[in-house]
Amino acid sequence: MEKPLIFLIDDDPQVLHSITRDLKSQYEKKYKIISNSSAHQALETIAELRNQSKAIAIFISDQRMPEMQGVEFLKKAMAIFPDAKRVLLTAYSDTQAAIEAINHIQLDYYLMKPWDPAGERLYPVLDELLSDWQANYRPEFKGIKLIGFQYSPFSHKLKDYLAGNLIPYQWLDIEKDPEANLLLQLNGLSLENLPVVITEDGEVFIQPDVSALALGIGADAGVMTEMYDVVIIGGGPAGLASAVYGASEGLKTLIIERKAPGGQAGTSSRIENYLGFPSGLTGADLSRRAISQAIRLGAEILSPKEVLSISETDNYKTITLHDQSSIKCRAVIITTGVDYKKLEIKGISDFTGAGIYYGAAVSEATSCRGQQVYIVGGGNSAGQSAVYLSKFAKKVHILIRRESLSNTMSSYLIKQIESLPNIEVLTNCKIREASGGSHLEDLLIENIKSKSLEKHKAAALYIFIGAKPFTDWLGEAIERDVNGFIRTGQNLRYDSRFEQFWKLKRDPYLLETSIPGVFAAGDVRSGAMSRVASAVGEGSMAISFVHKYLAEN
Repeated sequence: MEKPLIFLIDDDPQVLHSITRDLKSQYEKKYKIISNSSAHQALETIAELRNQSKAIAIFISDQRMPEMQGVEFLKKAMAIFPDAKRVLLTAYSDTQAAIEAINHIQLDYYLMKPWDPAGERLYPVLDELLSDWQANYRPEFKGIKLIGFQYSPFSHKLKDYLAGNLIPYQWLDIEKDPEANLLLQLNGLSLENLPVVITEDGEVFIQPDVSALALGIGADAGVMTEMYDVVIIGGGPAGLASAVYGASEGLKTLIIERKAPGGQAGTSSRIENYLGFPSGLTGADLSRRAISQAIRLGAEILSPKEVLSISETDNYKTITLHDQSSIKCRAVIITTGVDYKKLEIKGISDFTGAGIYYGAAVSEATSCRGQQVYIVGGGNSAGQSAVYLSKFAKKVHILIRRESLSNTMSSYLIKQIESLPNIEVLTNCKIREASGGSHLEDLLIENIKSKSLEKHKAAALYIFIGAKPFTDWLGEAIERDVNGFIRTGQNLRYDSRFEQFWKLKRDPYLLETSIPGVFAAGDVRSGAMSRVASAVGEGSMAISFVHKYLAEN
Protein backbone atom coordinates (compact mmCIF):
# COMPACT_ATOMS: atom_id res chain seq x y z
CA MET A 1 0.00 0.00 0.00
CA GLU A 2 1.32 3.43 -0.94
CA LYS A 3 2.40 5.61 1.98
CA PRO A 4 0.58 8.89 2.71
CA LEU A 5 2.76 12.01 2.68
CA ILE A 6 4.01 14.45 5.29
CA PHE A 7 4.80 17.69 3.45
CA LEU A 8 7.34 20.05 5.01
CA ILE A 9 8.34 23.56 3.86
CA ASP A 10 10.94 25.91 5.35
CA ASP A 11 13.30 28.34 3.60
CA ASP A 12 16.00 27.95 6.28
CA PRO A 13 18.22 25.01 5.13
CA GLN A 14 19.38 24.24 8.67
CA VAL A 15 15.86 24.11 10.09
CA LEU A 16 14.60 22.14 7.08
CA HIS A 17 17.36 19.56 7.47
CA SER A 18 16.82 19.24 11.20
CA ILE A 19 13.06 18.69 11.16
CA THR A 20 13.27 16.40 8.11
CA ARG A 21 15.75 14.26 10.05
CA ASP A 22 13.44 14.08 13.06
CA LEU A 23 10.37 13.27 10.93
CA LYS A 24 12.13 10.48 9.04
CA SER A 25 13.42 8.99 12.28
CA GLN A 26 9.93 8.69 13.73
CA TYR A 27 7.53 8.34 10.76
CA GLU A 28 9.38 6.99 7.72
CA LYS A 29 7.98 3.47 8.11
CA LYS A 30 4.40 4.66 7.65
CA TYR A 31 4.73 7.98 5.81
CA LYS A 32 6.79 9.44 3.00
CA ILE A 33 8.47 12.72 3.97
CA ILE A 34 8.65 15.44 1.29
CA SER A 35 10.49 18.69 1.99
CA ASN A 36 10.84 21.91 0.01
CA SER A 37 12.50 25.28 0.59
CA SER A 38 10.41 27.30 -1.91
CA ALA A 39 6.72 28.08 -1.35
CA HIS A 40 5.99 28.52 -5.06
CA GLN A 41 7.72 25.28 -6.01
CA ALA A 42 5.95 23.52 -3.17
CA LEU A 43 2.53 24.60 -4.47
CA GLU A 44 3.42 23.34 -7.97
CA THR A 45 4.45 20.01 -6.47
CA ILE A 46 1.23 19.81 -4.45
CA ALA A 47 -0.85 20.36 -7.62
CA GLU A 48 1.03 17.51 -9.34
CA LEU A 49 0.42 15.26 -6.32
CA ARG A 50 -3.32 15.96 -6.56
CA ASN A 51 -3.29 14.94 -10.24
CA GLN A 52 -1.67 11.69 -9.15
CA SER A 53 -4.26 11.12 -6.38
CA LYS A 54 -1.60 11.10 -3.67
CA ALA A 55 -2.67 11.50 -0.04
CA ILE A 56 -1.11 14.26 2.09
CA ALA A 57 -1.70 13.67 5.78
CA ILE A 58 -0.16 16.86 7.16
CA PHE A 59 1.44 20.13 6.05
CA ILE A 60 4.17 21.61 8.26
CA SER A 61 5.14 25.12 7.23
CA ASP A 62 7.42 27.80 8.62
CA GLN A 63 5.63 31.12 9.17
CA ARG A 64 8.42 33.49 8.10
CA MET A 65 9.36 32.78 4.45
CA PRO A 66 10.45 35.34 1.84
CA GLU A 67 8.08 34.21 -0.97
CA MET A 68 4.97 34.13 1.22
CA GLN A 69 4.12 33.72 4.86
CA GLY A 70 3.35 30.27 6.19
CA VAL A 71 -0.30 31.12 6.88
CA GLU A 72 -0.77 32.18 3.24
CA PHE A 73 0.95 29.01 2.02
CA LEU A 74 -1.27 26.79 4.16
CA LYS A 75 -4.36 28.63 2.91
CA LYS A 76 -3.43 27.82 -0.70
CA ALA A 77 -2.37 24.26 0.13
CA MET A 78 -5.62 23.47 1.94
CA ALA A 79 -7.57 24.50 -1.18
CA ILE A 80 -5.88 21.56 -2.94
CA PHE A 81 -5.82 19.10 -0.02
CA PRO A 82 -8.60 20.30 2.31
CA ASP A 83 -8.46 17.21 4.56
CA ALA A 84 -4.75 17.48 5.41
CA LYS A 85 -3.76 18.61 8.90
CA ARG A 86 -2.00 21.98 9.16
CA VAL A 87 0.90 22.84 11.47
CA LEU A 88 2.75 26.18 11.62
CA LEU A 89 6.38 26.56 12.80
CA THR A 90 6.69 29.87 14.64
CA ALA A 91 9.05 32.04 16.60
CA TYR A 92 7.86 33.68 19.83
CA SER A 93 7.07 36.92 17.97
CA ASP A 94 4.74 35.04 15.57
CA THR A 95 2.40 33.84 18.30
CA GLN A 96 -0.37 36.33 17.54
CA ALA A 97 -0.33 35.44 13.82
CA ALA A 98 -0.57 31.76 14.71
CA ILE A 99 -3.54 32.33 17.04
CA GLU A 100 -5.36 34.30 14.32
CA ALA A 101 -4.62 31.48 11.84
CA ILE A 102 -6.47 28.98 14.05
CA ASN A 103 -9.72 30.71 13.08
CA HIS A 104 -8.64 31.99 9.67
CA ILE A 105 -7.38 28.74 8.10
CA GLN A 106 -8.45 26.20 10.75
CA LEU A 107 -4.82 25.76 11.84
CA ASP A 108 -4.52 22.52 13.82
CA TYR A 109 -1.39 23.41 15.79
CA TYR A 110 1.51 25.85 15.98
CA LEU A 111 4.95 24.72 17.14
CA MET A 112 7.44 27.09 18.75
CA LYS A 113 11.01 26.79 17.50
CA PRO A 114 13.11 25.05 18.62
CA TRP A 115 11.05 21.89 19.26
CA ASP A 116 13.76 19.97 21.15
CA PRO A 117 13.47 17.46 22.58
CA ALA A 118 11.39 16.03 19.70
CA GLY A 119 10.12 13.14 21.85
CA GLU A 120 8.36 15.63 24.15
CA ARG A 121 7.51 18.65 21.98
CA LEU A 122 7.15 17.34 18.40
CA TYR A 123 6.16 13.68 18.19
CA PRO A 124 3.22 13.72 20.66
CA VAL A 125 1.64 16.62 18.73
CA LEU A 126 2.07 14.99 15.33
CA ASP A 127 1.03 11.54 16.62
CA GLU A 128 -2.31 12.94 17.73
CA LEU A 129 -2.87 14.84 14.48
CA LEU A 130 -1.89 11.87 12.30
CA SER A 131 -4.13 9.54 14.31
CA ASP A 132 -7.05 11.93 13.80
CA TRP A 133 -6.29 12.16 10.06
CA GLN A 134 -6.08 8.38 9.68
CA ALA A 135 -9.47 7.95 11.38
CA ASN A 136 -11.15 10.05 8.70
CA TYR A 137 -8.95 9.13 5.72
CA ARG A 138 -10.61 7.40 2.78
CA PRO A 139 -8.18 6.41 -0.01
CA GLU A 140 -8.83 8.15 -3.32
CA PHE A 141 -9.32 6.28 -6.57
CA LYS A 142 -5.95 5.36 -8.09
CA GLY A 143 -6.04 5.36 -11.85
CA ILE A 144 -7.31 7.28 -14.83
CA LYS A 145 -9.67 10.20 -14.29
CA LEU A 146 -12.00 11.29 -17.08
CA ILE A 147 -13.51 14.76 -16.71
CA GLY A 148 -16.33 15.88 -18.98
CA PHE A 149 -20.00 16.64 -19.47
CA GLN A 150 -22.43 13.79 -18.84
CA TYR A 151 -24.26 14.34 -22.12
CA SER A 152 -21.23 14.83 -24.33
CA PRO A 153 -20.82 12.40 -27.27
CA PHE A 154 -17.05 12.95 -27.04
CA SER A 155 -17.01 12.01 -23.35
CA HIS A 156 -19.26 9.01 -24.07
CA LYS A 157 -16.84 7.76 -26.73
CA LEU A 158 -13.92 7.86 -24.29
CA LYS A 159 -15.97 6.19 -21.53
CA ASP A 160 -16.99 3.44 -23.93
CA TYR A 161 -13.39 2.87 -24.97
CA LEU A 162 -12.09 2.65 -21.39
CA ALA A 163 -14.96 0.48 -20.18
CA GLY A 164 -14.84 -1.76 -23.26
CA ASN A 165 -11.11 -2.35 -22.82
CA LEU A 166 -11.58 -3.11 -19.11
CA ILE A 167 -9.40 -0.14 -18.12
CA PRO A 168 -10.38 1.15 -14.64
CA TYR A 169 -11.25 4.84 -14.61
CA GLN A 170 -13.10 7.41 -12.52
CA TRP A 171 -15.77 9.49 -14.25
CA LEU A 172 -15.99 13.08 -12.97
CA ASP A 173 -19.04 15.04 -14.16
CA ILE A 174 -18.03 18.69 -14.43
CA GLU A 175 -21.57 19.77 -13.46
CA LYS A 176 -21.76 17.61 -10.33
CA ASP A 177 -18.28 16.79 -8.99
CA PRO A 178 -16.30 19.54 -7.17
CA GLU A 179 -13.19 17.43 -7.76
CA ALA A 180 -13.60 17.92 -11.53
CA ASN A 181 -13.54 21.72 -11.26
CA LEU A 182 -10.59 21.65 -8.88
CA LEU A 183 -8.53 19.49 -11.26
CA LEU A 184 -9.32 21.79 -14.17
CA GLN A 185 -8.25 24.80 -12.13
CA LEU A 186 -5.02 23.16 -10.94
CA ASN A 187 -4.07 22.34 -14.51
CA GLY A 188 -4.97 25.75 -15.92
CA LEU A 189 -7.81 24.35 -18.04
CA SER A 190 -11.33 25.54 -18.83
CA LEU A 191 -14.66 24.03 -19.89
CA GLU A 192 -13.66 24.48 -23.53
CA ASN A 193 -10.87 21.91 -23.01
CA LEU A 194 -13.25 19.08 -22.03
CA PRO A 195 -13.15 16.15 -22.07
CA VAL A 196 -9.85 15.82 -20.21
CA VAL A 197 -8.11 12.61 -19.17
CA ILE A 198 -5.61 12.57 -16.29
CA THR A 199 -3.53 9.41 -15.92
CA GLU A 200 -2.37 7.86 -12.66
CA ASP A 201 1.08 9.45 -13.03
CA GLY A 202 -0.48 12.88 -13.58
CA GLU A 203 -0.17 13.21 -17.37
CA VAL A 204 -2.98 15.32 -18.86
CA PHE A 205 -4.67 14.63 -22.21
CA ILE A 206 -6.93 17.36 -23.59
CA GLN A 207 -9.73 16.17 -25.90
CA PRO A 208 -7.76 13.08 -26.96
CA ASP A 209 -9.02 10.82 -29.72
CA VAL A 210 -9.18 7.14 -28.80
CA SER A 211 -5.95 6.23 -30.61
CA ALA A 212 -3.96 8.99 -28.89
CA LEU A 213 -5.39 8.00 -25.51
CA ALA A 214 -4.56 4.32 -26.05
CA LEU A 215 -0.98 5.23 -26.95
CA GLY A 216 -0.69 7.61 -24.00
CA ILE A 217 -1.84 5.11 -21.38
CA GLY A 218 0.16 2.25 -22.85
CA ALA A 219 -2.85 0.27 -24.08
CA ASP A 220 -1.57 0.28 -27.69
CA ALA A 221 1.37 -2.09 -27.61
CA GLY A 222 2.11 -1.97 -31.34
CA VAL A 223 3.09 -4.75 -33.70
CA MET A 224 5.75 -7.07 -32.29
CA THR A 225 6.37 -9.46 -35.20
CA GLU A 226 7.33 -8.94 -38.85
CA MET A 227 5.30 -11.91 -40.09
CA TYR A 228 2.32 -13.49 -38.33
CA ASP A 229 0.92 -16.93 -39.02
CA VAL A 230 -2.61 -15.63 -38.54
CA VAL A 231 -4.12 -12.19 -38.06
CA ILE A 232 -7.63 -12.00 -36.65
CA ILE A 233 -9.61 -8.89 -37.59
CA GLY A 234 -12.18 -8.29 -34.86
CA GLY A 235 -12.01 -8.99 -31.14
CA GLY A 236 -15.49 -10.32 -30.35
CA PRO A 237 -16.15 -13.85 -29.02
CA ALA A 238 -15.27 -15.45 -32.38
CA GLY A 239 -12.03 -13.48 -32.66
CA LEU A 240 -10.98 -14.12 -29.08
CA ALA A 241 -11.69 -17.84 -29.47
CA SER A 242 -9.53 -17.90 -32.62
CA ALA A 243 -6.75 -16.12 -30.72
CA VAL A 244 -6.88 -18.58 -27.81
CA TYR A 245 -6.75 -21.64 -30.05
CA GLY A 246 -4.26 -20.16 -32.50
CA ALA A 247 -1.82 -19.11 -29.80
CA SER A 248 -2.24 -22.35 -27.85
CA GLU A 249 -1.35 -24.34 -30.96
CA GLY A 250 1.86 -22.44 -31.60
CA LEU A 251 0.75 -19.98 -34.26
CA LYS A 252 2.08 -16.41 -34.16
CA THR A 253 -1.28 -14.76 -33.57
CA LEU A 254 -2.45 -11.14 -33.66
CA ILE A 255 -5.91 -9.66 -33.03
CA ILE A 256 -6.74 -6.25 -34.51
CA GLU A 257 -9.78 -4.61 -32.89
CA ARG A 258 -11.18 -1.24 -33.96
CA LYS A 259 -12.98 -0.48 -30.67
CA ALA A 260 -12.65 -2.81 -27.71
CA PRO A 261 -12.12 -6.58 -27.41
CA GLY A 262 -15.38 -8.34 -26.61
CA GLY A 263 -17.51 -6.93 -29.41
CA GLN A 264 -21.22 -6.47 -28.82
CA ALA A 265 -21.23 -9.45 -26.48
CA GLY A 266 -18.66 -7.61 -24.36
CA THR A 267 -21.19 -4.87 -23.61
CA SER A 268 -23.90 -7.32 -22.52
CA SER A 269 -24.99 -6.81 -18.93
CA ARG A 270 -25.77 -10.50 -18.46
CA ILE A 271 -25.37 -13.64 -20.61
CA GLU A 272 -27.59 -16.26 -19.01
CA ASN A 273 -27.33 -19.18 -21.45
CA TYR A 274 -23.57 -19.62 -21.92
CA LEU A 275 -22.47 -23.18 -21.23
CA GLY A 276 -20.74 -23.72 -17.91
CA PHE A 277 -21.99 -20.60 -16.13
CA PRO A 278 -25.25 -21.53 -14.38
CA SER A 279 -25.54 -18.11 -12.74
CA GLY A 280 -24.73 -16.31 -15.98
CA LEU A 281 -21.90 -13.86 -16.52
CA THR A 282 -21.51 -10.37 -17.86
CA GLY A 283 -20.08 -9.69 -21.29
CA ALA A 284 -17.22 -7.82 -19.60
CA ASP A 285 -16.39 -10.91 -17.51
CA LEU A 286 -16.37 -13.14 -20.58
CA SER A 287 -14.17 -10.66 -22.46
CA ARG A 288 -11.77 -10.24 -19.55
CA ARG A 289 -11.35 -14.00 -19.15
CA ALA A 290 -10.85 -14.53 -22.89
CA ILE A 291 -8.38 -11.63 -23.26
CA SER A 292 -6.32 -12.84 -20.29
CA GLN A 293 -6.32 -16.38 -21.66
CA ALA A 294 -5.27 -15.29 -25.16
CA ILE A 295 -2.46 -13.07 -23.89
CA ARG A 296 -1.22 -15.76 -21.47
CA LEU A 297 -0.96 -18.19 -24.38
CA GLY A 298 1.03 -15.71 -26.46
CA ALA A 299 -1.48 -13.87 -28.65
CA GLU A 300 -0.99 -10.15 -29.27
CA ILE A 301 -3.82 -7.60 -29.29
CA LEU A 302 -3.73 -4.36 -31.28
CA SER A 303 -6.49 -1.98 -30.21
CA PRO A 304 -7.94 0.43 -31.15
CA LYS A 305 -6.86 0.01 -34.77
CA GLU A 306 -9.05 -0.10 -37.86
CA VAL A 307 -8.27 -2.15 -40.94
CA LEU A 308 -8.48 -0.39 -44.29
CA SER A 309 -7.93 -3.30 -46.68
CA ILE A 310 -6.59 -6.82 -47.26
CA SER A 311 -4.40 -7.65 -50.24
CA GLU A 312 -2.55 -10.79 -51.36
CA THR A 313 0.83 -11.31 -53.01
CA ASP A 314 2.34 -14.79 -53.53
CA ASN A 315 0.03 -16.33 -50.92
CA TYR A 316 1.08 -13.77 -48.29
CA LYS A 317 -1.52 -11.34 -47.00
CA THR A 318 -0.94 -7.67 -46.33
CA ILE A 319 -3.30 -5.89 -43.96
CA THR A 320 -3.29 -2.12 -44.31
CA LEU A 321 -4.48 -0.04 -41.35
CA HIS A 322 -6.11 3.39 -41.43
CA ASP A 323 -2.84 5.03 -40.40
CA GLN A 324 -1.32 3.49 -43.58
CA SER A 325 0.89 1.09 -41.63
CA SER A 326 0.79 -2.53 -42.77
CA ILE A 327 1.04 -6.01 -41.27
CA LYS A 328 2.20 -9.16 -43.07
CA CYS A 329 0.70 -12.58 -42.39
CA ARG A 330 0.08 -15.99 -43.90
CA ALA A 331 -3.62 -16.33 -43.04
CA VAL A 332 -6.47 -14.07 -41.96
CA ILE A 333 -9.66 -14.66 -39.98
CA ILE A 334 -12.35 -11.98 -40.28
CA THR A 335 -14.50 -11.78 -37.14
CA THR A 336 -15.68 -8.16 -37.37
CA GLY A 337 -19.24 -9.02 -36.35
CA VAL A 338 -22.09 -6.61 -36.87
CA ASP A 339 -22.94 -2.97 -36.27
CA TYR A 340 -26.22 -1.75 -34.83
CA LYS A 341 -28.68 -0.48 -37.41
CA LYS A 342 -29.39 3.23 -37.17
CA LEU A 343 -32.83 4.50 -36.24
CA GLU A 344 -33.65 7.06 -38.94
CA ILE A 345 -36.10 9.27 -37.05
CA LYS A 346 -36.14 13.01 -36.45
CA GLY A 347 -33.89 14.05 -33.58
CA ILE A 348 -32.13 10.70 -33.06
CA SER A 349 -28.83 11.74 -34.66
CA ASP A 350 -28.89 15.06 -32.74
CA PHE A 351 -28.71 13.31 -29.36
CA THR A 352 -26.65 10.20 -30.16
CA GLY A 353 -24.10 10.01 -27.36
CA ALA A 354 -26.06 12.63 -25.40
CA GLY A 355 -28.88 10.52 -23.99
CA ILE A 356 -29.36 8.23 -27.02
CA TYR A 357 -27.17 5.15 -27.32
CA TYR A 358 -26.90 2.19 -29.67
CA GLY A 359 -26.46 -1.01 -27.73
CA ALA A 360 -26.16 -1.58 -24.01
CA ALA A 361 -23.88 1.42 -23.23
CA VAL A 362 -23.21 0.00 -19.76
CA SER A 363 -20.90 2.95 -19.06
CA GLU A 364 -23.93 5.27 -18.97
CA ALA A 365 -26.20 3.14 -16.78
CA THR A 366 -25.49 4.90 -13.48
CA SER A 367 -26.52 8.26 -14.97
CA CYS A 368 -30.05 6.82 -15.34
CA ARG A 369 -30.54 6.49 -11.58
CA GLY A 370 -34.09 7.47 -10.66
CA GLN A 371 -34.93 8.39 -14.27
CA GLN A 372 -37.36 7.31 -16.98
CA VAL A 373 -35.49 5.16 -19.55
CA TYR A 374 -36.69 3.82 -22.90
CA ILE A 375 -35.50 0.87 -24.98
CA VAL A 376 -36.40 0.26 -28.63
CA GLY A 377 -36.24 -3.38 -29.71
CA GLY A 378 -37.57 -6.76 -28.68
CA GLY A 379 -34.55 -9.07 -29.01
CA ASN A 380 -32.42 -10.67 -26.32
CA SER A 381 -29.96 -7.77 -26.26
CA ALA A 382 -32.81 -5.35 -25.55
CA GLY A 383 -34.15 -7.62 -22.82
CA GLN A 384 -30.77 -8.03 -21.13
CA SER A 385 -30.28 -4.28 -21.21
CA ALA A 386 -33.73 -3.67 -19.71
CA VAL A 387 -33.07 -6.03 -16.81
CA TYR A 388 -29.73 -4.38 -16.11
CA LEU A 389 -31.04 -0.80 -16.36
CA SER A 390 -33.92 -1.63 -14.03
CA LYS A 391 -31.36 -1.69 -11.19
CA PHE A 392 -30.78 2.05 -11.70
CA ALA A 393 -33.75 3.60 -13.49
CA LYS A 394 -37.03 4.52 -11.85
CA LYS A 395 -38.78 2.85 -14.77
CA VAL A 396 -37.68 1.12 -17.97
CA HIS A 397 -40.04 1.18 -20.94
CA ILE A 398 -39.53 -1.35 -23.76
CA LEU A 399 -41.03 -0.17 -27.06
CA ILE A 400 -41.92 -2.81 -29.67
CA ARG A 401 -44.04 -2.75 -32.83
CA ARG A 402 -45.42 -6.27 -32.26
CA GLU A 403 -48.16 -7.53 -29.97
CA SER A 404 -45.71 -9.26 -27.61
CA LEU A 405 -42.08 -10.22 -27.02
CA SER A 406 -42.72 -13.95 -27.47
CA ASN A 407 -41.55 -14.17 -31.09
CA THR A 408 -38.28 -12.25 -30.67
CA MET A 409 -37.01 -12.82 -27.12
CA SER A 410 -35.96 -15.93 -25.16
CA SER A 411 -38.53 -17.11 -22.64
CA TYR A 412 -36.14 -16.86 -19.66
CA LEU A 413 -35.73 -13.13 -20.36
CA ILE A 414 -39.46 -12.58 -20.79
CA LYS A 415 -40.06 -14.18 -17.40
CA GLN A 416 -37.39 -11.97 -15.80
CA ILE A 417 -38.96 -8.86 -17.30
CA GLU A 418 -42.43 -9.85 -16.12
CA SER A 419 -41.08 -10.30 -12.57
CA LEU A 420 -39.61 -6.79 -12.38
CA PRO A 421 -42.18 -4.15 -11.39
CA ASN A 422 -40.26 -1.21 -12.87
CA ILE A 423 -40.11 -2.61 -16.42
CA GLU A 424 -43.04 -1.88 -18.73
CA VAL A 425 -43.52 -3.31 -22.23
CA LEU A 426 -45.28 -0.91 -24.61
CA THR A 427 -46.61 -2.93 -27.56
CA ASN A 428 -47.69 -1.62 -30.99
CA CYS A 429 -45.58 1.50 -30.46
CA LYS A 430 -42.89 3.38 -32.31
CA ILE A 431 -40.93 6.60 -31.80
CA ARG A 432 -41.77 9.52 -34.04
CA GLU A 433 -39.36 12.15 -32.71
CA ALA A 434 -36.67 12.80 -30.10
CA SER A 435 -36.24 16.29 -28.67
CA GLY A 436 -34.40 18.22 -25.97
CA GLY A 437 -31.83 20.93 -25.34
CA SER A 438 -28.21 19.90 -24.85
CA HIS A 439 -29.34 16.29 -24.35
CA LEU A 440 -32.38 14.05 -24.81
CA GLU A 441 -35.38 15.17 -22.78
CA ASP A 442 -38.54 13.98 -24.57
CA LEU A 443 -39.77 11.25 -26.90
CA LEU A 444 -42.83 11.52 -29.10
CA ILE A 445 -44.36 8.02 -29.21
CA GLU A 446 -47.06 6.84 -31.63
CA ASN A 447 -49.48 3.98 -31.06
CA ILE A 448 -49.43 2.14 -34.40
CA LYS A 449 -53.04 0.96 -34.12
CA SER A 450 -54.79 4.09 -32.85
CA LYS A 451 -52.32 6.55 -34.49
CA SER A 452 -52.40 8.56 -31.27
CA LEU A 453 -49.31 10.56 -30.30
CA GLU A 454 -48.03 11.13 -26.77
CA LYS A 455 -44.94 12.95 -25.49
CA HIS A 456 -42.95 11.27 -22.71
CA LYS A 457 -40.10 12.52 -20.55
CA ALA A 458 -36.99 10.43 -21.19
CA ALA A 459 -33.52 10.60 -19.64
CA ALA A 460 -32.11 8.02 -22.03
CA LEU A 461 -32.99 5.91 -25.07
CA TYR A 462 -31.19 2.66 -25.90
CA ILE A 463 -31.64 1.34 -29.44
CA PHE A 464 -31.62 -2.37 -30.41
CA ILE A 465 -33.30 -2.63 -33.81
CA GLY A 466 -31.15 -5.26 -35.44
CA ALA A 467 -27.72 -5.26 -36.93
CA LYS A 468 -25.86 -5.22 -40.22
CA PRO A 469 -22.49 -6.84 -40.91
CA PHE A 470 -19.41 -4.68 -40.55
CA THR A 471 -18.03 -5.46 -43.99
CA ASP A 472 -18.21 -2.23 -46.04
CA TRP A 473 -14.47 -1.78 -45.55
CA LEU A 474 -13.85 -4.92 -47.66
CA GLY A 475 -14.97 -3.25 -50.88
CA GLU A 476 -14.97 -5.78 -53.73
CA ALA A 477 -12.11 -7.84 -52.35
CA ILE A 478 -14.25 -10.58 -50.75
CA GLU A 479 -17.58 -11.98 -51.95
CA ARG A 480 -20.63 -11.16 -49.85
CA ASP A 481 -24.35 -11.89 -50.05
CA VAL A 482 -27.03 -9.29 -50.82
CA ASN A 483 -27.13 -8.23 -47.16
CA GLY A 484 -23.38 -7.75 -46.90
CA PHE A 485 -22.55 -10.95 -44.95
CA ILE A 486 -19.40 -12.78 -46.07
CA ARG A 487 -19.96 -15.91 -48.14
CA THR A 488 -17.88 -18.91 -47.08
CA GLY A 489 -17.42 -22.56 -48.02
CA GLN A 490 -20.04 -24.06 -50.30
CA ASN A 491 -22.09 -20.85 -50.18
CA LEU A 492 -19.49 -19.38 -52.53
CA ARG A 493 -20.79 -21.65 -55.26
CA TYR A 494 -24.06 -19.69 -55.28
CA ASP A 495 -22.08 -16.82 -56.76
CA SER A 496 -22.22 -16.83 -60.56
CA ARG A 497 -18.59 -15.70 -60.66
CA PHE A 498 -17.29 -18.61 -58.58
CA GLU A 499 -15.19 -20.09 -61.40
CA GLN A 500 -13.61 -16.69 -62.02
CA PHE A 501 -12.32 -16.03 -58.50
CA TRP A 502 -11.72 -19.58 -57.16
CA LYS A 503 -8.73 -21.11 -58.93
CA LEU A 504 -7.70 -23.90 -56.54
CA LYS A 505 -8.37 -27.55 -57.36
CA ARG A 506 -9.90 -28.16 -53.94
CA ASP A 507 -13.23 -26.73 -52.74
CA PRO A 508 -13.20 -23.84 -50.26
CA TYR A 509 -13.02 -24.95 -46.65
CA LEU A 510 -16.17 -24.53 -44.59
CA LEU A 511 -15.23 -21.06 -43.22
CA GLU A 512 -13.01 -19.97 -46.11
CA THR A 513 -13.88 -16.85 -48.10
CA SER A 514 -13.37 -16.13 -51.80
CA ILE A 515 -9.67 -15.48 -51.07
CA PRO A 516 -7.86 -18.70 -50.13
CA GLY A 517 -6.37 -18.43 -46.67
CA VAL A 518 -8.83 -15.73 -45.59
CA PHE A 519 -11.55 -17.10 -43.31
CA ALA A 520 -14.67 -15.65 -41.68
CA ALA A 521 -16.30 -16.65 -38.40
CA GLY A 522 -19.10 -15.47 -36.17
CA ASP A 523 -21.91 -13.03 -36.92
CA VAL A 524 -20.13 -11.53 -39.95
CA ARG A 525 -20.47 -14.81 -41.87
CA SER A 526 -23.43 -15.52 -44.13
CA GLY A 527 -25.64 -18.17 -42.54
CA ALA A 528 -24.09 -17.90 -39.07
CA MET A 529 -26.20 -18.27 -35.94
CA SER A 530 -26.20 -15.11 -33.79
CA ARG A 531 -25.24 -16.68 -30.48
CA VAL A 532 -22.14 -16.23 -28.35
CA ALA A 533 -21.55 -19.98 -28.11
CA SER A 534 -21.75 -20.49 -31.88
CA ALA A 535 -19.37 -17.56 -32.46
CA VAL A 536 -16.87 -19.12 -30.05
CA GLY A 537 -17.29 -22.48 -31.82
CA GLU A 538 -16.70 -20.99 -35.27
CA GLY A 539 -13.72 -18.97 -34.06
CA SER A 540 -12.01 -22.06 -32.69
CA MET A 541 -12.98 -24.10 -35.77
CA ALA A 542 -11.41 -21.49 -38.07
CA ILE A 543 -7.98 -22.27 -36.59
CA SER A 544 -8.22 -25.89 -37.73
CA PHE A 545 -8.80 -24.67 -41.29
CA VAL A 546 -5.90 -22.22 -40.94
CA HIS A 547 -3.64 -25.19 -40.11
CA LYS A 548 -4.85 -27.03 -43.23
CA TYR A 549 -4.26 -23.99 -45.38
CA LEU A 550 -0.77 -23.35 -43.97
CA ALA A 551 0.15 -27.01 -44.58
CA GLU A 552 -0.60 -26.46 -48.27
CA ASN A 553 1.54 -23.33 -48.64
